[in-house]
Amino acid sequence: MQDPNAPPLNPLPWVVWALALPIIAMEVVVSLGAGGLVGGPDAVGWRLQAVERFAFSPDLMRYMVEVGQFPLDGLHRLISYPLVHANLTHAIFVVVILLALGKMVGEVFRWWAVLTVFFGSAIVAALVYTFALPGVQTPLLGGYPPVYGLIGGFTFLLWVNLAAVGANKYRAFSMIGFLLGIQLVFGLLFGGGWEWVADLAGFATGFLLSFVVSPGGFARVRDKLRQR
Repeated sequence: MQDPNAPPLNPLPWVVWALALPIIAMEVVVSLGAGGLVGGPDAVGWRLQAVERFAFSPDLMRYMVEVGQFPLDGLHRLISYPLVHANLTHAIFVVVILLALGKMVGEVFRWWAVLTVFFGSAIVAALVYTFALPGVQTPLLGGYPPVYGLIGGFTFLLWVNLAAVGANKYRAFSMIGFLLGIQLVFGLLFGGGWEWVADLAGFATGFLLSFVVSPGGFARVRDKLRQR
């Protein structure tokens, strides 16, 4: 019998909302400004201003490493670039995946583990994007790299469950294979940059971090090492 007092939507872990709401708020503000609904004439350029302020610049990071100086204005971009998106569609896709995968991962991982996977993936993805592609100059923006980190966390959960029942655990990687395949097709049809490198790095980071931050993570790694 269905509970009449049950909420119409399955509740999300609070940490998922804490990650999603700033992205939603940012997109609402810049979209309303672009539409001329708030802020006056200057609001049309709010998205560009947000990109200039929050997007990650690989050239800036290389310069900071070269001179050995790391001002806050440069460092904060490692975790602020997921806030700003190229357009409304970009933001919607990120938020939808964040809510879906965040729920699945957040119901198993502790709140701090979800944050570690999300921001750890964002940071590593930006660094890989910068130093694995020394010629790339296009700024990195949008939440796909850290969201791919959550996909890595979800893949880890599938991997563990499949291994526990003796199934082919490599089936857990079917989602990331499908997503990367879709990206490849879209890139061939409509053109694309090297952002997929950051996405893949985010996925790998989220998957590997899950060995450490998931419940019983250290014990699971230790047991696997002892079995070898």
